[in-house]
Amino acid sequence: MLRLPTFPRFAAVGILALGAIVMARGEWPWPRLSDVPIAAAIEVRDPFRVVRDTLHSGETISTVLARQGVTGFDVRELADALSFDPRRIRADRIFSVHRDVVTDEPTRIEFKVGDERRLRFIRTSSGWEGSSVLIRWTVDTLQLAGVIEVSLDEAVSRAVSDAVLDAGARSALVATLADVNAWSVDFSRDPQPGDPFVVVTERLISEEGEIKIGRILASDLTINGHNLKAFHFTPASGKTGYYDERGRALEREFLAAPVQYRYITGGVGRRFHPIAKVYRPHNGIDYSAATGTPVLAASKGVVVRAGTASGYGRMVEIRHKNGITTRYAHLSRIEAGISAGRSVQQGQRIGRVGSTGLSTAPHLHYEFRVNGRPRDPRTITFPAGDPLGRADMPVFDAERDALLDLLARGGRPTGAPILSD
Repeated sequence: MLRLPTFPRFAAVGILALGAIVMARGEWPWPRLSDVPIAAAIEVRDPFRVVRDTLHSGETISTVLARQGVTGFDVRELADALSFDPRRIRADRIFSVHRDVVTDEPTRIEFKVGDERRLRFIRTSSGWEGSSVLIRWTVDTLQLAGVIEVSLDEAVSRAVSDAVLDAGARSALVATLADVNAWSVDFSRDPQPGDPFVVVTERLISEEGEIKIGRILASDLTINGHNLKAFHFTPASGKTGYYDERGRALEREFLAAPVQYRYITGGVGRRFHPIAKVYRPHNGIDYSAATGTPVLAASKGVVVRAGTASGYGRMVEIRHKNGITTRYAHLSRIEAGISAGRSVQQGQRIGRVGSTGLSTAPHLHYEFRVNGRPRDPRTITFPAGDPLGRADMPVFDAERDALLDLLARGGRPTGAPILSD
């Protein structure tokens, strides 16, 4: 018979007896784990703080770095190593400077050199070392719809929330939509209250949350009773453009307006001249714009004169075919190379908005003349744009039909994505 050692048997009996006492008294004979003091949690903090600075107009990268107390940073050497031109960094770029929380010394610098690339510089024991970091973007497709009551800018701002497009992206959308329809619509005077619009556009969102507008894929506008559709398409020739439903290019002989960001203060007819103090024929269109705004040739032609012309101030006059001439007056300056006898192309910059001659505020006075007589260009019908080749039409028809479907999609808040990558 197997016998247990005497000591272990008594130990087991003792443990059982102690357990019985504890159960009877309801007390624990030694400190519980919860009663043992616990050290406070260790909080791990970033060893740096981030300071953001802005590159202002007229400043250089060196100016910003000096303002942040950065030393030993050779802008030229690092620019060469990372293939960027410090002179081309545009104003309003944000510089992020990481500073040591103990010494307050700059240890890392980051800034964007474009929409696709960010530069990162880290201070090491041997100096500053730089690297280039690609910025990833995702693309989705939006349908945006609204009604013009005051202006296209106001209509887009009213129809599209900040969550869909921020103010900068909305402004870019308006400018791009105006460019797409630059040969058909002068958005400063053609739209009427109640005119509807629908746009299908790409929206790009960066990994940092920045939003920008991509390509406008299609638009459907009704302007003063005229329906205008535009479709983005790249023919076999490789030259991307915009076409109407029948595959005819929107690009035509004359631009609808010779200046961007325009707002008309006068029209064709008679008006009281604020300086001469008499009524006289107002033979053109006045576009209010800031001094220095680029003025574009409405169509290709030959410069007839370029210089000072009495009450017109600095003026450029261009002769086009079919007896048409255009005048651009009150310029602050005329572009270099624009002189009598020189050829110009449509959209070429010929001068800058100003207030020379008989003028009380910066604006462009634009005249459109046929055989010497002033005409409102809106009353003239210009030939349709060049059509696509027969070989391109099957592909165009398929893409147009797909875009028409996107334009027609409803039942969702404006700005809700309809396609995404």
